[in-house]
Amino acid sequence: MAIHSMTGFAVGQGSIGAHSWSCELRSVNAKGLDLRLRIPDWLEGLEANLRGQLSKELSRGNVSMTLRINRVEEAAATLQINQTLLATLINSIAAVETQASNAGLALSQTSAADLLAQRGVLEQATGTDDPAPIVSAISKDFAAILSDFINMRASEGAALNTVLREQLDQISDLRSEATRRADARKDEVAATLRVNLARVLENTDGVDEGRLAQELALLAVKSDVTEELDRLTAHLAAARDLLAKGGAVGRKLDFLMQEFNREANTLCAKAQNSDLTAVGLELKAVIDQMREQVQNIE
Repeated sequence: MAIHSMTGFAVGQGSIGAHSWSCELRSVNAKGLDLRLRIPDWLEGLEANLRGQLSKELSRGNVSMTLRINRVEEAAATLQINQTLLATLINSIAAVETQASNAGLALSQTSAADLLAQRGVLEQATGTDDPAPIVSAISKDFAAILSDFINMRASEGAALNTVLREQLDQISDLRSEATRRADARKDEVAATLRVNLARVLENTDGVDEGRLAQELALLAVKSDVTEELDRLTAHLAAARDLLAKGGAVGRKLDFLMQEFNREANTLCAKAQNSDLTAVGLELKAVIDQMREQVQNIE
């Protein structure tokens, strides 16, 4: 399996009946899966459907989705006659014409166009939008948008994989250099230990021999970085295994970065040598950079 980034983006659009819609899907990194969907309330059942599709395919990330619904231009809507108003107008006109005739007045003939021109006689049909077909269509088409979204996260993940492997190679090289410099400083460490031992022996009057042996052992342990270098080797192997395994390994890699950093800190603390300290600081810098990249892995 490939590793995926938590950064992604996808858009889609479509239409059904008197409605057109557009959808925008984007995500950034997060500790868990946080879905934030903005969907018109009247599309009952759509949010639950889309939330289910997202939850099935994603395990981490702050994911936001915005769905916009538009109705087609009202000019294309069906027109209808307000029969009640039309009947009222006809009766009113007939009454006026009767009174005018009785008074000896001649009126021009009223046409159908005159009646239709009266406000409210001709109106747009006001049918109720049925959300079910719209919900069904968008639910089906959303699969393609989600596929594009996942593909982008996979592409970003592939780029991250390459960067992380290069950084692991750098850490491996620095680990080898630390081993070389640790070996080179053995004489220096031995000389330091002899000086410390001489100081202890000068003040051994009344000192318990067991306690003295413990102090000498402690001095030796404080300068030995073998354990830290061995653990770095183990962490390198574990990180490479996770990258090879793929899938949702972001949390495990993040934990491993803490372990890498702990060993680098201890190496610097025990170095007692400028050359070895310099390698330890380089290690910390690369590990820091790697941890920033790991934060984006699903």
